[in-house]
Amino acid sequence: MDNLPDQLVWEILSRVKKTVDRNSASLACKRLYELDSEQRQSLRIGCGLDPANQALTSLCNRFSNLVKVEITYSGWMSKLGKQLDDQGLVILANNCPSLIDLTLSYCTFITDVGLRYLASCSKLSALKLNFTPRITGCGVLSLVVGCKKLTILHLNRCLNVTSVEWLEYLGKLETLEDLSIKNCRVIGEGDLIKLGSSWRKLKKLQFEVDANYRYMKVYDPLTVDQWQKQLVPCESMLELSLVNCIISPGRGLACVLGKCKNLEKIHLDMCVGVRDCDIIDLALKSKNLRSISLRVPSDFSLPLLLNNPLRLTDESLKAVAQNCPMLESVCISFSDGEFPSFSSFTLNGILALIQMCPIRELALDHVYSFNDVGMEALCSAQYLETLELVRCQEISDEGLQLVSQFPCLCILRLRKCLGITDDGLKPLVESGKMEILTVEDCPQISERGVQGAARSVSFRQDLSWMY
Repeated sequence: MDNLPDQLVWEILSRVKKTVDRNSASLACKRLYELDSEQRQSLRIGCGLDPANQALTSLCNRFSNLVKVEITYSGWMSKLGKQLDDQGLVILANNCPSLIDLTLSYCTFITDVGLRYLASCSKLSALKLNFTPRITGCGVLSLVVGCKKLTILHLNRCLNVTSVEWLEYLGKLETLEDLSIKNCRVIGEGDLIKLGSSWRKLKKLQFEVDANYRYMKVYDPLTVDQWQKQLVPCESMLELSLVNCIISPGRGLACVLGKCKNLEKIHLDMCVGVRDCDIIDLALKSKNLRSISLRVPSDFSLPLLLNNPLRLTDESLKAVAQNCPMLESVCISFSDGEFPSFSSFTLNGILALIQMCPIRELALDHVYSFNDVGMEALCSAQYLETLELVRCQEISDEGLQLVSQFPCLCILRLRKCLGITDDGLKPLVESGKMEILTVEDCPQISERGVQGAARSVSFRQDLSWMY
């Protein structure tokens, strides 16, 4: 080792990916210790820091070229010692001049004061805050004002971030590319209009409303007019994920769905108010769509809503099938309850996707309209590699036995399916073509029945969901 040049040793260390292995290697000799200290660019720390601020100071002094830092206190208890506080963020700001990416999770001692210290990190481009309950919108605003290179901002369960002036400021900067706001209570769909010109550069948007605490903001006429006249296209948007959102006709997020012409991935989970015309507009614009995930609220099954124009139908799926030739991943799910075949998507709509798109991954959850006929149709799905069936109670052994005839299927996941027994898996045992088989909570399938059905088998039986 003594005769090897530093550059070669540097290259060797860079190939050691596991932190525990890097730590062991650095203790082998003084030279490796010093080179590792210079080379280490990322650090993940948490409950083991005690005393927190002193330990962090020591780490920052040793690793002077840190680019990415993650601090997480998941599972923290008071007996583990005091958490990192605002002073710890002073240490980061003063000792990590190259800091670009920072994640703070369950850091309950961090306040707006600490975020103001971080505002001096001029190179910071990615900030992720997960359950930091003491920070407010004022702290976020002070940080985005100082960190003008911010391109990624994630706020998850930041319960006291109520003001949204920071959104308006980010809109003027036009640097944001990845925005995630999840369960921040009073931040509503209408507040996203404040992004203004930043919609042009936004590549990824995740917006999730806390279903247990929805602050019902009223759209004033000015806000509605702003959405309807929104001239900034979402031409850079690649991924869009909306959970528990209200999609109001002609305003809010409904205006976004039809403007994402380069969209590759969309996830709509329990979004009330989505109409066929919204999905059709999306399909007509998004020719590059590769993945679509739809989880439909159970309210769609109620008799009162059967004639409701807000109800999604097969027209949506057929529009996607006809206009999205690159679609590879499809997930369709109903939240709960029994869904009559005429209340929403039927087998015809699902088959349109299978027959017209190169589907590689298909996941169906609680889709009672999908039966053995649908399984027979999958025999012609020449690209299908992964199939996941959850609570699809109309599928029997006869339908499952057809899986061995699927051209490219190598991964099968079965969960909570009542109509399938060990007999349905016998053709898989005989064919030996399946790579991965996962069976969970299917009451009529035994552990013995899955043996030999795939090269890798996972089995679990917990029937508490039935009672």
